[in-house]
Amino acid sequence: MPKFAANLTMLFNELPFLDRFEAAAKAGFKAVEFLFPYAYAAPEIRQRLDQHRLQLVLHNLPAGDWDGGDRGIACHPQRVAEFRDGVGKAIAYAQALGVGQLNCLAGKAPQGVGDELLRKTFVDNLRYAAAEFHKRQLKLLIEPINSFDIPGFYLNRTAQALSILDEVGADNAFLQYDIYHAQRMEGELAATLQKHLARIAHLQLADNPGRHEPGTGEINYDFLFAHIDHIGYTGWIGCEYKPRAGTAAGLGWIERHLG
Repeated sequence: MPKFAANLTMLFNELPFLDRFEAAAKAGFKAVEFLFPYAYAAPEIRQRLDQHRLQLVLHNLPAGDWDGGDRGIACHPQRVAEFRDGVGKAIAYAQALGVGQLNCLAGKAPQGVGDELLRKTFVDNLRYAAAEFHKRQLKLLIEPINSFDIPGFYLNRTAQALSILDEVGADNAFLQYDIYHAQRMEGELAATLQKHLARIAHLQLADNPGRHEPGTGEINYDFLFAHIDHIGYTGWIGCEYKPRAGTAAGLGWIERHLG
């Protein structure tokens, strides 16, 4: 049976962030994820996790000025020092919050920078992060994101991500496979999941079009959940979607899957 984690950046977002933990627990979730913890003190978040008996399964490394349009900085040659400072910050939060894996957003390719330098910067930064994470038994994840939602995002496809991970050469570096982004860029969801399962550390979901909850679009999630079980994926699946008519109203799909 799949295990679903509430993405608190997108679910229950009618509530202040620190109140979303209680809402997720009351809705039946046993685990949560979110984009970034850095606007809050780690003990504040840890208190909510402990109070509501929730496991934190993922958050991202610092990704630059999100409100200003950054979507990660790991491929930016001029921001390597900023990225590496962020690695230390991410590790401190991960250790305080008890999370075992962190996602590194590649970012949008800066204008005027060639692909060779973009890739070298990304690979070098990932090697640095993976080495620092290895010291603390943490997994490093990278996530392809579709170029329709984020034009110019450097990392778009599964094959590209796996090629980069091969070059990084770290045994604690994995793919974060977001079903929604993969559907928009390449399809072949079931076959890709099965072929690369050993290199996938985390899944996320949303339906397409609209990035709403399963059952609102073209993806056959009943089939896909059964397939994910069949191939032996035992990790969490992050529910990173935009509720079409409010979070509570959109949770009907999950009732038959939550244990």
